[in-house]
Amino acid sequence: MTTAREIMTADATCIGAQETVLEAAKKMASHGVGALPICGEDEKLKGMLTDRDIVVKVLAAGKDPAQVKAGELAQGEAVTIGADDESEEILRTMSEHQVRRLPVIDGHTLVGIVAQADVARSLPDPQVGDLLEALSV
Repeated sequence: MTTAREIMTADATCIGAQETVLEAAKKMASHGVGALPICGEDEKLKGMLTDRDIVVKVLAAGKDPAQVKAGELAQGEAVTIGADDESEEILRTMSEHQVRRLPVIDGHTLVGIVAQADVARSLPDPQVGDLLEALSV
């Protein structure tokens, strides 16, 4: 059975909770990604920050991205998957929580991210189709 560790993108870059949204946007651009995990000073995952969050919650709200801290946009407990969890758990978690990117943790340490594209590349077509349908609702 396929595990998260086998299909994830390893070495996910975090944005520190105390770093600004402007710094996050620059990191997203330099890494060519649309989301970054938000990590606290304790290196624990605090949430995810997406390019959409920046546009809707900062820019459209008239806030200054150079003043807003990434941690201010972390909402509730982050939805994660264990590194050794199997593909069924990945699909269930993504579908249930309506997320396209799932941080992968080993203990409390972030070790990667499973994105919808990782699932599409790695799992059989029927499973991918079910996930796409669930996320499109």
